[in-house]
Amino acid sequence: MQVAPGVEMLELSAMLMNGPGTLCPTLIWNRENAVLVDAGLPGMAQQFLEAIRQAGVSPERLTTIVVTHHDLDHIGSLGGLQRLTSNRVKIMAHAGEVPYIQGELRPIKMTPDMMAQMEERMKSLPEEQRQALKAVRESMNQKLTVDRTLADSEVLPFCGGIQIIHTPGHTPGHICLYLQASKTLIAGDSLFVEAGKLAPAPAFINADTPLALRSLEKLTQFDIANVIAYHGGLFRDSPNTRIKKMSS
Repeated sequence: MQVAPGVEMLELSAMLMNGPGTLCPTLIWNRENAVLVDAGLPGMAQQFLEAIRQAGVSPERLTTIVVTHHDLDHIGSLGGLQRLTSNRVKIMAHAGEVPYIQGELRPIKMTPDMMAQMEERMKSLPEEQRQALKAVRESMNQKLTVDRTLADSEVLPFCGGIQIIHTPGHTPGHICLYLQASKTLIAGDSLFVEAGKLAPAPAFINADTPLALRSLEKLTQFDIANVIAYHGGLFRDSPNTRIKKMSS
């Protein structure tokens, strides 16, 4: 779905813990660069390439993947995308996410209790869904390198200016991106769209929910016309007003 000139919200089918669903990464491009924000689950690289082509962009133009945070559904196909494009795509992320993306530390939310809950949850799933999630889990061991760390408030000189907003809480180094030319907020997992309404991320998936809610205050500083939520998609119904209410 085109959100603005040079801004495409990809809509990719994926098998999630609660069943089949849709992930909404963002592709941003101009004549010089094509930038992808987030990289889905393991095994989705070919699906990404096809979606990029359908947006009218050659995958070979992809130069950069910006990662909003290290959850598996955001980094799972980083390695696959690097292997399937001729020029090595650079990975960028906040410094707080680097050791998790590179496999130096266990994902912050993968505590023993969480792992046990996942195992128990998988027992009750239909066989097809259970096997799909098992395959995802078994393909987690990627060898990744973050090429460049990102800092709060810096502006990447791509595609009319991409401002980095550090919004910790969901994870320590979670970031949102503000596309200055189109007034578009790429929200990662700081915001969801549920039943057509903009909402904070559910508390049970956050590393620190009070901090995640405080981080939403930063978003009130921006004039936002479009919100792209990784889970839920596009929201355009007075996002500034809605975000202000959530953060107050």
